[in-house]
Amino acid sequence: MMKFNLLATLCGTAMLLSACNPAPSASVPAAMPASVVKPTSAIADPVGKVVVYQAFTRLFGNSNPSNIPWGSAAQNGVGKFNDINDAALLALKQMGVSHLWLTGVPHHALIADYSAYGISADDPDVVKGRAGSPYAVKDYYSVNPDLAVDPARRMEEFTALLSRAHQHGIKVVIDIVPNHVARHYQSLGKPAGVRDFGADDDTSVEYAKNNNFYYVPGQPFVLPTLPAGFKPLGGEAHPLADGKFDENPAKWTGNGARAAQPDFNDWYETVKINYGVKPDGSYDFDRLPADFAGRSSSEHVAFWQGKSVPDSWLKFRDITQFWLALGVDGFRYDMAEMVPVEFWSYLNSQIKQQRPDALLLAEVYQPQLYRDYIQLGKMDYLYDKVGFYDSLKLLMQGKGTASEVLNRQLEVADIDGNMLKFLENHDEQRIASPEFAGNAEKGKPAMVVSALIGTAPTMLYFGQEVGEAGALASGFGQPSRTTIFDYAGVPAHQGWLNGGRFDGANLTPAQRDLREFYVKLLHFSATAPALRGQLFPLHQQHLQTPGYSEQMLVFARSDSQQRLIVVANFADSASRFKLQLPADLVQQWQLTRGTVPLTELFSGHAHSLQVDSGVAVVPLTVKANSALVLLLP
Repeated sequence: MMKFNLLATLCGTAMLLSACNPAPSASVPAAMPASVVKPTSAIADPVGKVVVYQAFTRLFGNSNPSNIPWGSAAQNGVGKFNDINDAALLALKQMGVSHLWLTGVPHHALIADYSAYGISADDPDVVKGRAGSPYAVKDYYSVNPDLAVDPARRMEEFTALLSRAHQHGIKVVIDIVPNHVARHYQSLGKPAGVRDFGADDDTSVEYAKNNNFYYVPGQPFVLPTLPAGFKPLGGEAHPLADGKFDENPAKWTGNGARAAQPDFNDWYETVKINYGVKPDGSYDFDRLPADFAGRSSSEHVAFWQGKSVPDSWLKFRDITQFWLALGVDGFRYDMAEMVPVEFWSYLNSQIKQQRPDALLLAEVYQPQLYRDYIQLGKMDYLYDKVGFYDSLKLLMQGKGTASEVLNRQLEVADIDGNMLKFLENHDEQRIASPEFAGNAEKGKPAMVVSALIGTAPTMLYFGQEVGEAGALASGFGQPSRTTIFDYAGVPAHQGWLNGGRFDGANLTPAQRDLREFYVKLLHFSATAPALRGQLFPLHQQHLQTPGYSEQMLVFARSDSQQRLIVVANFADSASRFKLQLPADLVQQWQLTRGTVPLTELFSGHAHSLQVDSGVAVVPLTVKANSALVLLLP
């Protein structure tokens, strides 16, 4: 989903965003593809931090450079599960990647003819782009047929990729989109006894507890008014592109819009799932007691036993159990805050009962909800966007201060281990785009800070490590973000891809250097035990130091095994200043009088920390848009 224009509207729809109720335990459908991959709890977690690599599956392995706007898969190419080969996985493992988030795996609405496989056609009037949004899921029990060399064997090709990843010690995460599904949901892959979303709904009423959707009784769905100059598929003729879509009565749209005719900026290609939140904002289920914050998964499971929960809860419980049984190692939940926290307690506690090591990552953009979704909703990690990322982006753009970045980090100190850090993902602008920073080099100090300041996982979006600028106008949507709606090649990434060799032979020297920086940083973050330890902010004490400014950020990290100092310079010019460690840190680190050698991570250069009278000082020169990571012996 494109969320960048949604955040301002969330508070206005808060009555449908805050809670839901429980359901009794039921058996999970048993039908599975033949080649089931067993769960991989034996894969060890990193000594340092978890590293998540987001690969947009359709784009990741695509070597075709054509990039025709609105082009078909035949014209522009499409990446396959098979393209994520051993060479790719080995390179990711060497980077320190512990979890591979494969975006766009569940079968979503798209414009291609798969009728030979029994798949119904999707209407371009309610599909964004030609390849379709991965957040308009059409079949939760199958995978995107575009991603298979042989669509008839698409589930086998996916489970083969799971097996390859696991052999390289990499766990695999896929998207679950609980808030909405495609307007034309139709599951071919569902196990016996499973009913499609909406199949048993009473469509004569706006709301019923066990309806999967909300309805606008008596009114048919009307397509949104299109902006001037916009045409589905770029104006290409298509038998279903007729300005009509048969849906009567109309359903509420995915972002909560209740009109029979949504706006073009609404998520009009999707319909909202009903979790037992009534249209007036009240709840049709039991609420969690406040003292359940921090209780175990087994206690949450016990709470829901014997309680009546909405049908949608049961459907998503069975969906997630299906994917876990296939060997998937966790889920990234799209727009989790638009689904009640009680549902997450119900779902995630059952997931953790089956797979305690499953990684559960969620989008929540309202800081006042963070702790509820972690402590009551049993999420492992949330995006640290509103606060940390937003302030770091401003600093990279020369509009913010390091003090603000540090303050945002300290605001979530009590849940630091749950706040995943990132600089790019499919919703955000590329660092190298003019709309963001205009230069991939400006991502270096920010990535060092992002990766090393906290204890939660670090996430990297594919192409970020080679400076992809997201400059293409691929069809639906605008440049600065790599398309999630159309078939495309990703130019900078293709230099590393190199026709499936994943050796970087076609990268420019600057791109190769950038990638080496990311490899060294992320591998370090995965293996450095200090990153599980304490944070010592050193920024404020240096603000009066000559040569230091609000465009710099200094902090230290340590545990019983390792000590390190991070110095980041976001300015476009070099800085020279004397870094000083305070007496309490000198004492804690047991630094004795004399010279303590320091080794810089990226360059290997040696520095000398002079300790005297309980204070430690080292003169430093920090290049423009760069960072030093100084390691103590």
